[in-house]
Amino acid sequence: MPIQHSIVRPVATVSVVVLLALAAGCSKPADQNSASAASAPTAQTAMPMQGKAASKLGDLSAFHSIATDVATIVDKGDLPAAKARIKDLEVAWDSAEAGLKPRAADDWHVLDKAIDTSLSALRADTPSQADCKAAMAGLLKTFDTLEGK
Repeated sequence: MPIQHSIVRPVATVSVVVLLALAAGCSKPADQNSASAASAPTAQTAMPMQGKAASKLGDLSAFHSIATDVATIVDKGDLPAAKARIKDLEVAWDSAEAGLKPRAADDWHVLDKAIDTSLSALRADTPSQADCKAAMAGLLKTFDTLEGK
C-alpha cells in the first residue's frame, strides 16, 4: 500500500500538467476566426493588400473571390453549379462571423444581407438567371463598396 501512494501522487501531478499543457496548446485567442485559412481570411489581414483598401471588416478577398466565381457560373447559365458554389461562401461567411462581426457590425449586416439575397435567388424553387445575375451583381457591388473601390 505505501508503494501505491508514493506512485499515485507524482502520476496524478504529471497527468494534470500534461492535460493543462494540451488544453493551452489547443486554445485559440478570442478574436481569432474560427474559419480555416483555406476557406476564409484570417483575423490578422486587416491591413490593405497590394494597394487595395481593406474594409473595416478586414480582408474580404476570400469571400469576394467565391462570389466572383458564383457570378461567373451564373453568367454561363449553370444555376445548379452556382447554387452548389455559393454554399462555400455561406459556410465560410458563417464560420468567420465571430471574428468579423465585432469589428464593424453595421458593415457585417449589410454584407450578410447581400449574401442572403444571393442565396435566396439561387435557392429559389425555380431560379431565374436574371434574378440570380442581379443578386450577384448586388453582392459584388456591396463587396466593392465596403472595400472602398
